[in-house]
Amino acid sequence: MPKLTLKSVAVAGALTGFICLSGLPQTAMASDMTVQQFLTLGQNIPRNRAAAMLKPETRRLIGEVTSSVRTVKSEQAAAENAGRTPRHCIPASGTGITPEALVARFETMPEARRRVSVTQAIRDWMVERYPCGG
Repeated sequence: MPKLTLKSVAVAGALTGFICLSGLPQTAMASDMTVQQFLTLGQNIPRNRAAAMLKPETRRLIGEVTSSVRTVKSEQAAAENAGRTPRHCIPASGTGITPEALVARFETMPEARRRVSVTQAIRDWMVERYPCGG
């Protein structure tokens, strides 16, 4: 298990509950934010959750992850609706991603791999975590 750094604890603390947020607009689309940009933006987020939520950077990171998860889940639904086997089979109960696990995974990615979008990184993780039985 990767060792969590002060930076990762701060980012993870600020992102607690990101997947279950419902206050974000349903039309939010994942941007092209890279994993490296995500980690860089999260570096200076305070560890205190209340203080972190006052920072626009926190809301941006929460929005990025929420939109990315929504995009990946909609890709799965579209494939299923079209009668194709999706690349991943995320259960209806959710992704099971914790903020701590997300940040730890991003921090352990090789530098070159951190150039991928947050959406692609989550997509790849879901393929690995929830492969569809064939």
